[in-house]
Amino acid sequence: MTAFLKMQGLGNDFIVLDARDPANGIPDVIGAAVATRLADRHFGIGCDQILIIRASAKADIFMQILNSDGSDAAACGNGTRCVADLVMRDLGLSKLSIETDAGILQSWRAAEVADHIAVDMGPARLAWDEVPLASPADTAAVDLGALAPVTAVCHSMGNPHAVLFVDDAEAIDLAHIGPQLEHHPLFPDRANISFVTKVGPDQFRMRVWERGGGITFACGSGACAVGVAVKRSGRGARRNEIIMDGGSVFIDWQDDGTAGGRVIMRGPVAYVFDGVLHGDLLALMRTSA
Repeated sequence: MTAFLKMQGLGNDFIVLDARDPANGIPDVIGAAVATRLADRHFGIGCDQILIIRASAKADIFMQILNSDGSDAAACGNGTRCVADLVMRDLGLSKLSIETDAGILQSWRAAEVADHIAVDMGPARLAWDEVPLASPADTAAVDLGALAPVTAVCHSMGNPHAVLFVDDAEAIDLAHIGPQLEHHPLFPDRANISFVTKVGPDQFRMRVWERGGGITFACGSGACAVGVAVKRSGRGARRNEIIMDGGSVFIDWQDDGTAGGRVIMRGPVAYVFDGVLHGDLLALMRTSA
């Protein structure tokens, strides 16, 4: 039997597979063919990303992240908060350490709002070779050429992000420009692309094209990147509400005396449903084992 859960954070939805119990039948490696089929909204379960919970020798758990196209992702803010809520409930904890390919993240139940989960996403990586970019550039004002209407603020939150501040994010043809900027030659590892407009004091509207996922209702690491970009570009302070298609998260880019600081994100998560794989999906999963 291979069980799964469906969870979402602001409409950013995930298939969660728990590999801590060998009886659940989750293989050590899930190939691209399995991931894309699971993520397919017509022939599979459907999701933005697949999260696999595994044992860790360094933290409470290890979280593996796969994009809907089967590619690996090192960071996923909303997914981290979903998995943290799940495992904290399972283990009766109020805080949790989560090992990812981007490092160990700390998550906890937020004091500000009862049903919010917070996560310390670590420092923003601001240097051009940390994003990474293909060549040296001022990451606070990256020229993406004729493809982009404005310069981008670029940094890494464990994965590469480009944030573009525009007068009206709603007017951007994201489906057209998003994939072109994701694959821009300046981004050797591709990039997550966010268009952002200031809509109120400490409030910013964000629309996002996720690397390997396309247009999504929300992107947690992207919201963190926007929060950092707000301060870096001189458009606001360190604490902001980031409003996405699926709702809001709250970003606090804390000044700890280092250039990258610490980026704290909090917001709601929700369970959608759970189930067991059958038929072709189960056979495909077993084939990959």
